[in-house]
Amino acid sequence: MDVVPAEYPSLELSQAGQVFTVAIRSRSQLPNEVGRGSHWDLARLFTRLREDDSVRVVLLTGTDNQFKVPQASDHYQQRAKSGSSSDPARQWYTFAPIIRCHQVMAEMEKPIVARVNGDAIGFGQSLVFACDIIVARKDANFLDHHMAGRFRADYGRVTKDGGHDFSSVPGDGGLALVPLFMSPVKAKEYLMLAKPYTAAELERLGVINYAVEPEELDSKVAEIVDGLLRRGAYALAWTKRVVNRRVVDHLNMTLDAGIGYEMATFLQLDRLAGEEPHTLG
Repeated sequence: MDVVPAEYPSLELSQAGQVFTVAIRSRSQLPNEVGRGSHWDLARLFTRLREDDSVRVVLLTGTDNQFKVPQASDHYQQRAKSGSSSDPARQWYTFAPIIRCHQVMAEMEKPIVARVNGDAIGFGQSLVFACDIIVARKDANFLDHHMAGRFRADYGRVTKDGGHDFSSVPGDGGLALVPLFMSPVKAKEYLMLAKPYTAAELERLGVINYAVEPEELDSKVAEIVDGLLRRGAYALAWTKRVVNRRVVDHLNMTLDAGIGYEMATFLQLDRLAGEEPHTLG
């Protein structure tokens, strides 16, 4: 596939035969926001990959010992106080590509394997759950941070203390995808209380496919990818398409609603200068 890496500044890209690897750059590699962010880059790239018949399997991973983690809560509070969270253009370039990214990941006929090389938090864990087969190092942390209050997540350390100073609807895919993987009561606990899980715990719950020792991650991923490539290309493509009808229908039913409520949360944070009311009404 003829891809110009400079067009996707938040990603590292490579292709070996029929396998295309997408690695999300860590915040330490990109200390400042570049371009329109990974939301935009991933949405555009996956759309191109869907159309390229030279690619049969996509491998999605992270860099720098993390899959993908968000900014700390202070970043979002500062945006709210500045009023930038309610800027129409910023809202569009944040949320529109999130919707496109999840839609194309579900619709594309090529299997996507998640190689979870470290913490997957917020949009990161939503990306993992949007993949078709999930292999993670057993100590990787999974967390939907939106309702966590104050939080910080970096390089295997996740701290949070709850509270009202920052709470946001998990609109970037968590509300749409997590209920497909967990029972309703487990999904609500995970999302409402921002309950962290390790990959080892999620494997025991049957939420992900494999949780392995860090040194075994690449060999397990290679085993999965090789197995997929040995299957008939057309049969594999149609099988994913049929199995994912349920995923596509669920995204159509819930993803826009979650995005809309998260946008409303940002508007509330602007109005309340980062403070949430403790009561309704």
